[in-house]
Amino acid sequence: MNPPDNPRDPASLIAQRFRGFLPVVIDVETGGFNARTDALLEIAAVTVRMDEEGLLHRHETFSFHVDPFEGANIEQAALDFTGIDLDSPERMAEPELMVMTDLFQAIRRAVKENGCTRAVMVGHNAHFDLSFVNAAVERCDIKRNPFHPFSCFDTATLAGLAFGQTVLAKACRTANIEFSNSAAHSAAYDAEKTADLFCYIVNRWRELGGWAPLMVEESDEETE
Repeated sequence: MNPPDNPRDPASLIAQRFRGFLPVVIDVETGGFNARTDALLEIAAVTVRMDEEGLLHRHETFSFHVDPFEGANIEQAALDFTGIDLDSPERMAEPELMVMTDLFQAIRRAVKENGCTRAVMVGHNAHFDLSFVNAAVERCDIKRNPFHPFSCFDTATLAGLAFGQTVLAKACRTANIEFSNSAAHSAAYDAEKTADLFCYIVNRWRELGGWAPLMVEESDEETE
């Protein structure tokens, strides 16, 4: 799908900014580090919007608890780190196929609403999150993955450049973004903080003159 014709529409500005891609922030909580063997336990996505001044803002959050796939490995150390209780009645986990289907529908809708052609993943150490998403796509035999299969924006790298910090909590605090260690390691919380950090860095670069939205000047006939 092509971006909207009106370059002054905020939806088209984000398409201009990222070459037709819509950045979507993803965070996963897992049963280990191996995307092919270890369970996907939580996944959250945060969409972003661009205002008429070309500044990026966090928009919607979609968060899911995931039932481990059959035969999945789950390390106790991973559960201890994330604090996930697989037996909690409040967990309300859903099968992986249902989660990925619902998540991708929401992402495709956001891509369309923003006049973009595809999503590109944003994550803190993004290739880790991308590997688990791609593994789930393969297990579920999903044919329409809205994400670029290998390109992504990594906020650990961006924060290292911008602040000299690669840890999410330290980078957020350096950017004056509130961060709670007790709330961390929830997919939704980490995704929202990663989105805030990404928006801050992109907007700061904009303020420094690194990118300016394309504007159509009014014709002589329009101004007469």
